[in-house]
Amino acid sequence: QIRLADSGGGSVQIGESLRLSCVASGFTYRPYALAWFRQGPRNEREGVALITAGGRYIRYIDSVKGRFTISRAKNDNGMFLQMNNLKPEDTNTYYCAAGGEATLDPSKYRWWGQGTRVSVSA
Repeated sequence: QIRLADSGGGSVQIGESLRLSCVASGFTYRPYALAWFRQGPRNEREGVALITAGGRYIRYIDSVKGRFTISRAKNDNGMFLQMNNLKPEDTNTYYCAAGGEATLDPSKYRWWGQGTRVSVSA
């Protein structure tokens, strides 16, 4: 059974850091694209960052560039999101997802984690 388990969220103050993890299991092949999403203002899934197999392609949305770093696990069946200098606007539930295309379009991702909550306060 294919499963994505995301974790690492928590409550922090402005400027602090968190490291989210996503472990993929049940795949017979390593997932090509792994990405992090969060809920947008209209409750849509908003792509935050993506990374392809072997870390060959990485993409971030502008609001997290320079603060967040996405990386793949050594066995390539998982990933991390290092979140530094967190801001209140980063407060959200973050979901990891796996798919076959290097895109931040949520409709292209078939498998999803259950979400991990990040809360940033002053």
